[in-house]
Amino acid sequence: MRNLSLVIFGLALFLPIPTMSGGEFKLESGFSLLFTGKNLDGWREKGSKTTLEGKTEAFKGRFKVANGVLVYDPKVGGDRYIETTKDFGKDVTFKFDFKAGPKCNNDILFRGTKFDIVPDKGETKEVKEGVWYTFELIATGNKVEHKINGKTVRGPRDTKAKSGPLVLRAEFGAIEIKNIRVKE
Repeated sequence: MRNLSLVIFGLALFLPIPTMSGGEFKLESGFSLLFTGKNLDGWREKGSKTTLEGKTEAFKGRFKVANGVLVYDPKVGGDRYIETTKDFGKDVTFKFDFKAGPKCNNDILFRGTKFDIVPDKGETKEVKEGVWYTFELIATGNKVEHKINGKTVRGPRDTKAKSGPLVLRAEFGAIEIKNIRVKE
């Protein structure tokens, strides 16, 4: 019996261990994808009327789709923005997974609010480089709340705008984003 236990223990050492960022992504009930991981359909360069339909990059590669992920390439300079082609009003929830890279200081903007993703600082002081996290932005009425991994990092704040697009800003450093989704 003891030998059998040792054999089972030995085999268990070689079994894969599931991780939070591994495995198949499953879309939550009521949510729809805003980013498929294939291209930038449903997005445009901020302020432009021309969409990024069928394209896999914006601003000469500052934003690019690679292996199902939206990558902000810091080697391509510039403070750049992309936004959804759709404006979102009323109550809405956005979710996405992100992994901050070196010197990350990038923003999420919605209805006049700006949220900075800067590892180890401010509201993202618990965010570490190279680790996947789930970001959630919840707009209820005229209030916007931000969560990371289910924990509120910025309580509800008033906003005057009643609708608008979700805006992603590539300011400094690297970040990867995937599974951008919305529930209206």
